[in-house]
Amino acid sequence: MPRSLNYHHLRYFRAVARSGNLTRTAEELNLSQSALSAQIRKLEERLGHDLFERKGRQLVLTEAGHVALAYAEAIFAAGEALVATLTEGTPLAAQELRIGALATLSRNFQIAFLRPLLGAQNVVVKVRSGRLEELTSALEAYEVDVVLTNQSPEPGASPNLIRHEVARQAVGLIASPSRVREDDTADTLLGREPVVLPAAGTSIRADFEAYCERRGIEPRIVAEVDDMAMLRLLTREGHAMGVVPPIVVRDELESGELALAAELPGIFEAFYAITLRRLFPNPLVQQLLPTT
Repeated sequence: MPRSLNYHHLRYFRAVARSGNLTRTAEELNLSQSALSAQIRKLEERLGHDLFERKGRQLVLTEAGHVALAYAEAIFAAGEALVATLTEGTPLAAQELRIGALATLSRNFQIAFLRPLLGAQNVVVKVRSGRLEELTSALEAYEVDVVLTNQSPEPGASPNLIRHEVARQAVGLIASPSRVREDDTADTLLGREPVVLPAAGTSIRADFEAYCERRGIEPRIVAEVDDMAMLRLLTREGHAMGVVPPIVVRDELESGELALAAELPGIFEAFYAITLRRLFPNPLVQQLLPTT
């Protein structure tokens, strides 16, 4: 029969993990440094993994250490919640999913990705926004579990990053219905109507420019933005067409406020979930990724 976990060892481990300093933690716990080190080693032996690695004077968590700390926090939070539940009716602790989302990414796509977990009991979703480089660094530091983006990691990024394509949408010309005629094509619209475009450097912009060059079209550009939420708002104003995936303006298309005036053949936007190659992936992430 396997030996049960010693929760004193786990509590000592959590204290060291939080401080990153064995000597200081030993003083705070009123233990000798050697005694505290022995407690940590016993926990590592029980779990079969090193939980720390030393970098200079600091103790840094390994991947197994990050997993152990997450469980330790949940275990002790659950103990506190148990007391609160039986005395105050407070619910037990929840599982946590930490999302990093590109700051300019469509909110509609983010909601669609998270929808299977929204409303689930005992699941807490935490979303932070930022630049892709910042978010992938947070992913490698085990600060987030998955990064949502419509960009690929930069060349030279860590080989431990895994890119999962979770959605792909054709890009179209979105406009107020009043700007669209029954016999309009993408080319006639681009020759007549002003457009709002994603910023230079995006895949949509590059593909759109290539499309126009092949067709000999010189579009009248009235705005360029790097934020899909702003592009959506400018398109809703009705003064120009937006070059966007329909998911960005899904609500407006469903209400009839905007219309898909024409698709742009060969232009797509892909949406990705980036994960880190891990021995212990967050099971909530696995529920959201495509199975094929």
